[in-house]
Amino acid sequence: MDIKTERRDGILTFAIRGRLDGYGAGQLADAVEASLQADDRSVVFDLAGMSYLSSAGIRILIATKKRLKERGGTLALAGIQDYPKSVLDMAGVTPIFSLYPDLEVAVAACRRSKDSLSVINDLVRAPVVRDGVAYTVEPASTRSSSLLVTGDLDKMLHARLTESDIRAIPFSALPYSLGLGALGENVADALPLLGEMITLHGSVVWLPTDGNATPDFFTPVKDAGKPCIYTGYNVTLYGPFHEIITIDAGDEGGIALSDIYRTIFDFARERKRDFSGVVALAMWAVVDGVCSLGVKRSPIAASSPANGLPINAEENAKEWLEENDEPKYRGETMVSFGFGIDYSACSGEHLSALTDRNRPKTQQLQLHNHGVIFRGVPWDASLDLTRQIERIVTGAEFVDMRHLKDNTRIRRAKVGVAYISEIAVEE
Repeated sequence: MDIKTERRDGILTFAIRGRLDGYGAGQLADAVEASLQADDRSVVFDLAGMSYLSSAGIRILIATKKRLKERGGTLALAGIQDYPKSVLDMAGVTPIFSLYPDLEVAVAACRRSKDSLSVINDLVRAPVVRDGVAYTVEPASTRSSSLLVTGDLDKMLHARLTESDIRAIPFSALPYSLGLGALGENVADALPLLGEMITLHGSVVWLPTDGNATPDFFTPVKDAGKPCIYTGYNVTLYGPFHEIITIDAGDEGGIALSDIYRTIFDFARERKRDFSGVVALAMWAVVDGVCSLGVKRSPIAASSPANGLPINAEENAKEWLEENDEPKYRGETMVSFGFGIDYSACSGEHLSALTDRNRPKTQQLQLHNHGVIFRGVPWDASLDLTRQIERIVTGAEFVDMRHLKDNTRIRRAKVGVAYISEIAVEE
């Protein structure tokens, strides 16, 4: 059997040629698993070239239909021939499928269903469209939000951390946070493994600097105080999100993370929001490509660069930082947290606790975001953001965690936006 996979007008299609028997059913199941992305709702099986169908093949059709139904979508069968159709009839399952005479008609029907859902959403909340990207803004809270910075950013960037610089923090104290951290029996155990870290509702994901480039993941059932999180630098959000923004950048290409921040800052200026020029974002997204940059060595005093320059200086970057500009995880789910600084609007005290003093003076925007990749999470923009993030981090299939570069691209997202009014520092 031969399977050809492609997308037509944003609809995932599989052209099946030959016999969908026991062996072919396994091939088709693998193809669906490899190609179905988080924001796919409907799929078309083009059966014009399928000559044979068995019970094993029917089971795959039913399993795929059930999976799509859970997403509010459907499976369309196009161009089915007489013999396979008679097998469906004899099995008594023909009525549960949507049958269409050819691929074009099936794709158009799925497209209409997708467009209808968008129209319903638009009637509830009118989106703002900028550069082809739709933003739907919902107010959330009016209470103030702040960032708590633990540790010294400059000391971390110059690899001067010692045991006395490491703080032990309970899981429950870090609802949304990111920075440099590790898990271990004690400070001495954690210090040489400090790496990129993010916490989400009591779950911690971190990338040990042990040379294996493999993240670790831990979600406690309850916080008993031990084990705890050891951190050399951490930024934590305290307070609510002021807005929930749903973003739809379409099926191809997505929007850069930096452009999302720029648009949110534009929105803030237009609405004359009172904030410090700093926003914090928690995001549930379907990515179009993750690009990453992160430390690959623990920035401790015993390993500090001999030239005295920071680890992100051009002379030291190759030794200290792992950079990947090849987009990864296209179509997968990402949960992220981070913050952005708009230097043209900055007025907050202690801003230096977030700011790299070696940044170019012409730089208008500085971002710091970490993202966790999960698999098998259907996209549904109607779901509550906070509850969905909790469900994902506690139950979805974990794949990876990275420090996100600004050119990471997002296809669809639901974003909690906190306009920061205060930055507190705990050294």
